[in-house]
Amino acid sequence: MISPTLPAELKAALDAKLIGFSRTDAAQRAGRISNTYRAGGGSGTIKSDADALAYALARMPATYAAVAASLNALTEIAPELAPESLLDVGAGPGTASWAAAEAFASLQSFTLLDANRTLSSLALELAQDSRRLADCRYLPGDAGTNLAEAAPADLVVASYVIGELSEHDQRALGKAMWAKARHALVVIEPGTPAGYARILALRQQLIASGAHVAAPCPHDKPCPLTAPDWCHFAQRLPRSQAHRQLKGAEVPFEDEKFIYVALTRAPVPARFSRVLAEPDIGKAEITAKLCTEEGVELAKVPRRDKAAYAGARRWRWGHAVMAES
Repeated sequence: MISPTLPAELKAALDAKLIGFSRTDAAQRAGRISNTYRAGGGSGTIKSDADALAYALARMPATYAAVAASLNALTEIAPELAPESLLDVGAGPGTASWAAAEAFASLQSFTLLDANRTLSSLALELAQDSRRLADCRYLPGDAGTNLAEAAPADLVVASYVIGELSEHDQRALGKAMWAKARHALVVIEPGTPAGYARILALRQQLIASGAHVAAPCPHDKPCPLTAPDWCHFAQRLPRSQAHRQLKGAEVPFEDEKFIYVALTRAPVPARFSRVLAEPDIGKAEITAKLCTEEGVELAKVPRRDKAAYAGARRWRWGHAVMAES
C-alpha cells in the first residue's frame, strides 16, 4: 500500500517552483480554474506557466491521494499484477504517473498524454530529476485524437478526465483506452453523482467488451445501488502550510471524494466485499454497509463475537473485506 501523500521527489520539485511565486496570485489563479471545472469546463483555462503551477499546487495533492487509493485497491485484489509500461491518459501535470511509479516498482516506461501544452511542460519539469520518471515520454494532443497513435501499455490510467467529454466521446475514449490496456485499466472521477454515473457507464460498456471488474465492485453484475444513493469513497490527506494558504483553509487536512473502477483482462482470483460508508461502531455491535457478490447488505457484527468484532473495528469506508466477514 502506498501513502496518500505526495512522494518526496515530487514535493521537493513543487517546493522549488514555489520560490518567488506569489501565494496570493496562485490562490486567485487556482480559484478561477476550480470555478471553471465546477461549471463544466476543462483545462483550456490553464494557459500560462503560472496557471499550471497554481493548478498543480491546488489539485495535485488531492488527485494523487485519490489515484493512490485506487491503485492500492487494485494491487490488494490483484497482487500478482506487475506492469512494466504505463499510459497516463489526460495526464495533466503527471499526477497519476507519480502515483503509479510508487505503486508499481515494476514500471519501466511512462507515456503521458494530454492536450494542454502548458501542463505537459510543467509535468516534464517536475519529473526531470526523478529517478523513475526522468525519461517519461509526453505525447501532445487530445486523447480522442492521439490515443490511437500511442503504443499499448500494461497499465492504462485516466484520472479526472472523462468528465470533460461529451457522452459520445466518453464511450469512444473508453473503447480506445481498453484497446490500449494489455492487463489493466483504472479510471478515477470526482465522487459526485455525475462522476459515479460516468464510471458506471464506462463499467457497463467495458464489461460488455470482456473486461473484469477488480475493484471496487465484488462482481461484474449491474450496480445494486439505487438513486439517490451513489457509490463513492473518501481519502483523507494532510495539507501543508502552503496548501492551506492556497485554498484559504484552516484545517490541516482535506477529504477528497472520488469514484473509480479498476478493470482487468483476466478475472481476479478472489472476490472481496467493499465497505460503502464509514461503519457505525456501537456499544453492542458494529454496523457496516457492504457491497457483496449478492448485492448491498447491512452487516452487523456483535461485540460478543470477539474475533469478528476486532476485525470489523478495522473496517473503513472503501476497504475490501473478506466475503465471510
